[in-house]
Amino acid sequence: MLPLLLVSMDVSVLYFAIPAISADLAPSGTQQLWIFDIYAFVLAGLLMTMGSLGDRIGRRRLLLIGAAAFGTASAVAAYANSPETLIAARAVLGVGGATLMPSTMAIIRTMFTDPGQRTKAIGLWSGVMTGGIALGSVMSGVLVQYFWWGSVFLVNLPAMALLLVLGPFLLPESRNPEPGRFDLPSVPLSMAAVLPVIYGIKEIPSEGWRTEYVVSILVGLVFAALFVHRQRTAKSPLISPAVFRGRGFAPAVVLNLISSFGMMGSAFFTTQYLQSVLGKSPLSAALWSLLPTVLVGVAAPVAAQLVARGVHRAHVVSGGFAVAACGYGLLALAGTDSLWLVLAGAGVLASGIVAVMSQMMDLALGTVPLGNTGAAASLLETGAEFGGALGMAVLGSIGTAVYRHAMPSSAPAGAHETLGGALALAGRLPGRTGDALAAAARAAFTDGMQAAAIAGAALLVAAAVLAAMTLRKIRVEAG
Repeated sequence: MLPLLLVSMDVSVLYFAIPAISADLAPSGTQQLWIFDIYAFVLAGLLMTMGSLGDRIGRRRLLLIGAAAFGTASAVAAYANSPETLIAARAVLGVGGATLMPSTMAIIRTMFTDPGQRTKAIGLWSGVMTGGIALGSVMSGVLVQYFWWGSVFLVNLPAMALLLVLGPFLLPESRNPEPGRFDLPSVPLSMAAVLPVIYGIKEIPSEGWRTEYVVSILVGLVFAALFVHRQRTAKSPLISPAVFRGRGFAPAVVLNLISSFGMMGSAFFTTQYLQSVLGKSPLSAALWSLLPTVLVGVAAPVAAQLVARGVHRAHVVSGGFAVAACGYGLLALAGTDSLWLVLAGAGVLASGIVAVMSQMMDLALGTVPLGNTGAAASLLETGAEFGGALGMAVLGSIGTAVYRHAMPSSAPAGAHETLGGALALAGRLPGRTGDALAAAARAAFTDGMQAAAIAGAALLVAAAVLAAMTLRKIRVEAG
């Protein structure tokens, strides 16, 4: 859980450090975007490669190699003296993260062969991953306030050093006993399939459905078809077809993707709501956003306990989706001054989603051969990356469309694009005119959040029905 916590924190650790980095290194607009996004792009693009590599050379070995790379890149990033150096360091952090996430999940699968113990362990794994993302933004705000921006990277070093010292003694080694040759052509194919799609759907919420983003997604889908063909015909594929022979694996990947869709789709709105609608400072908003994680901390263990006591997994997962849909229902009721309602909605939503994700990870890993757990874990994580990006793109587009429609036609053109743009314009307008524009923009954004929440709730209700239908005949034992 230690490397997982740091990898998940690094997804959000730059949220409040970017202004200080911009003041110190003076990156261009494009460089600033790459500083922020390169980590997630490299991580998503290499997950399948690293999961398969861990099955071949040993998951513990890959975990320790990744920890060394992650720690070294963290030190370089902390003391970077140019935007180019920081971008390169963040890219290496993404490489390290891609080795750590599937390795941790695969090691859990091999350590805990008892189904009950494995379910509890994966529940804790899910809680740490979700909590790390929330903790990263808060830690970023605190460290930048009291130290320099490089401190957000230095916090990784003690933990990675501890992992390198204790890992060889406490973690068992495991690998596929008959891995076959590593299929090098599949590596660029997998990256060409993942990266253009992730890029396109990440840009759509803020930039709209522009031609270049749609083309990027289509190009990625073409390479995805080529990658699938390669896996079906190669003698030693990167992702073995044996991974999909378990009855529960494919449903688990799909339902896990939908879970990530729901989680990240809500985050697109709640973070903006706290800062731009309620007017809280970035650090204050991050601290308030920690409250929903209290519910998240108990969701996965409760789900695991229900399964251990004989409740069928299909009922637990369907219930988790139903709870998450209720969270979206609370968000749909929010007004422009509904702090506690939004926090409650976010907490209920996240708890339901984490309960589902923990069960889907357990199901997927319990249905694959032990030799392919790294590849299976990487597919789950890649699906989660796609789901998160899709959630932000689809629900973000719904919210943006409603926002633009709800804004008064008399408002300045720039105010129709984003809430942030409208508030910036309002700040430059005199007295009541500026106040009226700001109030209208906040109300329009809240209308958009309500519409997106209704769409999200409908999707999760459909997912609850899908889970009940697909999982009711699947039971998983230790493999």
